[in-house]
Amino acid sequence: MAKKIFMMFILLVIGAVVFSGCTYTTGKKPVNESKDIKTPDIKIPELGSTQGINKFSSVQEIREFLKASAASSGRDDVVMGIRDEMGAVRVPMPVMATPAMSKGMAETTSVQYSGAAGTSDYSKTNVQVEGVDEADFVKNDGKYIYVLAQDKLVIVDAYPAENSSILSRIEIEGRPKDMFVDGDRLLVFTEDNNEVYVYQEYDYRPVPRYTPTTNALVYDITDRKKPQQVANYSINGNYFRSRMIGDYVYFIVKDNVYFYDTVVDVPVIKQGSQKILAPDVYYFDNPEQNYVFHTIASINIKSDRDINAKSFMMGYSDNLYVSGDNIYITYRKNLPWQYYEKDREERFYNVIVPLLPGDAQKKINDIKGSNLSSYEKWDKISSILEETYNSMGEKEKLEYIQNAAKNVEEYEVKLAQEREKTVIQKIGIEKGNIEYRAKGEVQGSLLNQFSMDESDDYFRVATTTQFWTAKGSVQYNNVYIMDKDLEITGTLEKIAPDERIYSTRFIGNRLYMVTFKRMDPLFVIDLSDPKNPGILGELKIPGFSDYLHPYDEKHIIGVGKETGDTGWGGVSIKGVKLSLFDVSDVGNPKQIDTYEIGTAGTDSEALRDHKAFLFDKVKNLLVIPVREVTETGQYDSRYGYYRQKVWQGAYVFGVTPEDGFKLKGKISHLDEYEDQQFYWNSPGAVRRSLYMDDVLYTISAKKVLMNGLKDLTKMNEVGLPFEMDKYYQYGWN
Repeated sequence: MAKKIFMMFILLVIGAVVFSGCTYTTGKKPVNESKDIKTPDIKIPELGSTQGINKFSSVQEIREFLKASAASSGRDDVVMGIRDEMGAVRVPMPVMATPAMSKGMAETTSVQYSGAAGTSDYSKTNVQVEGVDEADFVKNDGKYIYVLAQDKLVIVDAYPAENSSILSRIEIEGRPKDMFVDGDRLLVFTEDNNEVYVYQEYDYRPVPRYTPTTNALVYDITDRKKPQQVANYSINGNYFRSRMIGDYVYFIVKDNVYFYDTVVDVPVIKQGSQKILAPDVYYFDNPEQNYVFHTIASINIKSDRDINAKSFMMGYSDNLYVSGDNIYITYRKNLPWQYYEKDREERFYNVIVPLLPGDAQKKINDIKGSNLSSYEKWDKISSILEETYNSMGEKEKLEYIQNAAKNVEEYEVKLAQEREKTVIQKIGIEKGNIEYRAKGEVQGSLLNQFSMDESDDYFRVATTTQFWTAKGSVQYNNVYIMDKDLEITGTLEKIAPDERIYSTRFIGNRLYMVTFKRMDPLFVIDLSDPKNPGILGELKIPGFSDYLHPYDEKHIIGVGKETGDTGWGGVSIKGVKLSLFDVSDVGNPKQIDTYEIGTAGTDSEALRDHKAFLFDKVKNLLVIPVREVTETGQYDSRYGYYRQKVWQGAYVFGVTPEDGFKLKGKISHLDEYEDQQFYWNSPGAVRRSLYMDDVLYTISAKKVLMNGLKDLTKMNEVGLPFEMDKYYQYGWN
């Protein structure tokens, strides 16, 4: 019996590795183990990496690097294909190589226009960092509205509203994503899927490869009636994100590393069909489970030939932050399987062996240093363990098992924390130049771009840590301040155990952070001392905010969801909720007003995309798109399920600290409630809003509608080119 218990324990120790690499999912109640667990000092083995950046000198060097990485992972080929009747390898989808291998408040959206025919009072895209424009599928310049409508670029002469009309519509190849407008130049990003051909070394026939392609199309729009394309740049891979600073547009294209036999398809930039630039390719001397080319390109939108690019081979990126001087790309640290194999062995020698009697320790360490195979070592070690265990008294056995289990648990918690990290790569930018600067790591994962901020020489981030242990899941939140070299200078960890971040906003030397599980804690965090961030105040209220926007230095607007009690201990999600917070007393933040829209199922694109949020303090204007469920579902026997009335449109508010939210009215592009067919993602749903002078413009897939800001009286509308079959083909961006 004792032997059986002992062997079960050994299996438990070996199998504990299963928990160490898992992330949090629902199903078990999270537990806060950070209060009572003391973890041993450990260091994850780096398997010989230096964590430094290197530049490949040739394609041959990239090929050898990938070949060595693939060999160490135990695979002969990195990309597997099917040979057709001609002997060529066809790869049906792009396959990744698998080696073991804010400054200031962008609070007000009005700008000044220098053109003679437009207005000087108009809104622009809601951005995170002042002076850093973000691409969108709708832009305006105080005179014209530019819309990517399905597969067309549409230019609307929108001011004055009474005389609005479409000036031009240009069909665009591929799938238009978004665009920038700068004076008389316009740049559109598109994606397409293409079959490209690459040649194996000294082979006589090409290998077809199917890959997404990103295109940057530059137009001269001096004559808005007849825009002229002046440049067409393309790079293999998926369009990721872009920013415009001054006349320079920076964009990132991600392409899974393609490596088959002797073929490595490295990034190149084409002008039409001509290759004009082969960017230098950099890599980091640290192992990744998967590699992705991240090509960062810059285009001077006012020039036809001013383009620059560099490519970085790194892990799967998930978030991006851009200041006026730097690009920060982040991705989750994803270690190859060898690390987990090594960890299991290290755990045994570091945690279990020190608990054994001295003679058993010596025998095991001698075996460890021998030239025996791994199987032979464990066969001998397990015999020593069994012999040692059987020689113990019952009390000694119990103490040994309890101590071993406790130490393994502590080790696994520490190991899980070390693995639950985000890598941050910092790339400097200046007038189109691109220069790598630093790499850093923080514990946890980032929610979105608003989880990051640059202030002077410091970079600040807010993360959520979540992982599994043998007892359940652990979840908490952190704030890190890093210097210009991305070395951590200040740490604030284990905030709001058992909750995760729903929204963050950095404003000056403060961070406003919302977490949620049952209540909505709004934390006010002081960042003035880069070495010692601290919580100044906390407010707990029902519901949560998905997006935070500064009203002024003393007030914050939140957009999220209201919550309620299910009656049996759970939390129910209700309608969209607007909140106005007074943070003038940082130690005692207050919610001074709320406004709830609709019932459960009500939604707003502003919860997920800040570009759908329109706010102007001077005009006392707040507009959000809303998909509103107006009543409880009614059972429809014809269809056999519950149907709800859904209203699609925009809610228009005034908002002040004195009066809170005041509904000015609602605007819809539909005559009645939405058809059940478009319960979600309706072509009649308002997705963007903007203003010129005293006119509010709302945009859906079908039209641009103009209403007076004073009383929301309809003034005019312009129909956009819309085809139902293309709506399904292209979506609505």
